[in-house]
Amino acid sequence: MRATVIAVAAGTALLSGASLAEALPPLPDPQLEVVATLEEGPGNIAVTPDGRIIFSHHQFYGPEYRVMELRADGGVVPWPSEAWSSAPGEDGIGLNAVLGLRSDPAGVVWLLDNGGDVPKTVAWNTATDTLERVIHIPAPATRPGSLHNDLAVDLVNQALYLADVGGDTGPAIVVVDLRTGQSRRVLVGHPSVQAEDIPMVVEGRPVLLGEGAEAAPARIGLNPITIDPSYTWVYYGAMHGDDIWRIRARDLADASLSETELAERVERYGDKPVSDGISVDAAGHIYVTDVENNAIGVTGPSGTYRIYVQHDEHLAWADGISAGPDGWMYATVNKLNRSAVLNGGDELSEAPYYIVRFRAVDEAVPGR
Repeated sequence: MRATVIAVAAGTALLSGASLAEALPPLPDPQLEVVATLEEGPGNIAVTPDGRIIFSHHQFYGPEYRVMELRADGGVVPWPSEAWSSAPGEDGIGLNAVLGLRSDPAGVVWLLDNGGDVPKTVAWNTATDTLERVIHIPAPATRPGSLHNDLAVDLVNQALYLADVGGDTGPAIVVVDLRTGQSRRVLVGHPSVQAEDIPMVVEGRPVLLGEGAEAAPARIGLNPITIDPSYTWVYYGAMHGDDIWRIRARDLADASLSETELAERVERYGDKPVSDGISVDAAGHIYVTDVENNAIGVTGPSGTYRIYVQHDEHLAWADGISAGPDGWMYATVNKLNRSAVLNGGDELSEAPYYIVRFRAVDEAVPGR
């Protein structure tokens, strides 16, 4: 399997000027670069501190291999091994369905396997190429209909924060205590995790769930989630929502707080469009994959959202986004609106798909 590396000079729009000087300083290089051209639709992406690029294959496309690595020579290979990247065997080795994945500062990549009878997180050390640990996420943290989509890794408070878009009790953040392996479901029913009645129209077509006559406009709750480089704030929001919310990581990790006490500590940070993934830099700029506009935007500390970089083809449904060690932000592009799952049962999505990158506004720290 091969991936092609090119650069995109034409068709890239970057907003700048005095009106955006505070929220969006001009980039040192406004060019959007295509890092890889892929034959299968990617899901999310993790970039390790030493620059290794690990990405999931989106489960909507029914991939044979769940997670891949982009090699320096442009090839892509199953990661961390062919056995682990495939469906689980009788020995339990393997992955069912992976969307969310993140690297931590030590180069451990955390995979969020949302499939199977009991979802799990798998931590793999890229420095030693060994399995660190597996943590299962049973009931009641996982509910019927749960889809653990994305995650943030907090090594200061020793916790994982998982975005569950559904479940029979509604969207919620699932907190996994890395000391004990126990998980709990928080902010269930809170406005910050709920979908709003906001349409999503991509390339002139509404995004639908269901097939044929049963297809209906999608309304998806909590999806994007990230944590800042200082491990102070966790940022998150609904896919179908126009708000970015935040809560202190230490509060989210504190199991002694009641649901009421926790809810009182949620803050609105700023605006966003209907979106998929998010990331954050050291200065609090939130990068948002703007799926309706084939763009990636930024919400600055002022709370104002602006489109940052835009391209009709190379940002056709930007999905996951992750900071690299070299001042770049990396994103996956998978044309997900054309998939049968989000297109009323009609499969119109086809290769090529992309991994792209662009310069961060401020310091980009891997693991975000």
